[in-house]
Amino acid sequence: MDRVLLEEQLRELPIVQYEFFETASLTFSQRVRAVCQSDCPRYGTSWACPPAVGTVEECRARCLTYPRVLLLATMSEVADIADLEGTLEARADHEEITRQVNGLLRDQGVETYPLSTESCAICQQCTYPEGPCRHPDRMFPCVESHGVLLTDTMERFGMDFQAGGNVVTWFSLILYRD
Repeated sequence: MDRVLLEEQLRELPIVQYEFFETASLTFSQRVRAVCQSDCPRYGTSWACPPAVGTVEECRARCLTYPRVLLLATMSEVADIADLEGTLEARADHEEITRQVNGLLRDQGVETYPLSTESCAICQQCTYPEGPCRHPDRMFPCVESHGVLLTDTMERFGMDFQAGGNVVTWFSLILYRD
């Protein structure tokens, strides 16, 4: 991978911060999955969410087959941060940037496994669990679905995840191997 070229391309995108690091330094926690299960209305309704993505241990094992990871962050201003539906609608721009960055890596011949903010919003109605995913090449599982405790990583790199006001910070992990 030509990291110099990639970083030039990343600087052209509305990314507020990015970090490269070893995948082995990610923290996986069953607690994250428990929050998914108890608080997210998408749990059990999408191929991008648990239980479809596998157990936390299966997700961890899958992630660790990719030795490196690129963490990227974008920000969106929303009308009312307390409006969860409206806030989630704002993630579309972040997802498009994640798709672009994933494409930049793949254009360099890098094998990727992207995790993002989606509980997948590509289709109006997910085929889960009756049929296979219609867009497995475009669907990015949710970071939290894999049990990744992202706050540990953000703190390690000094990334601000609470900008205040009506600003939302979105994060994606693109795990990769050359």
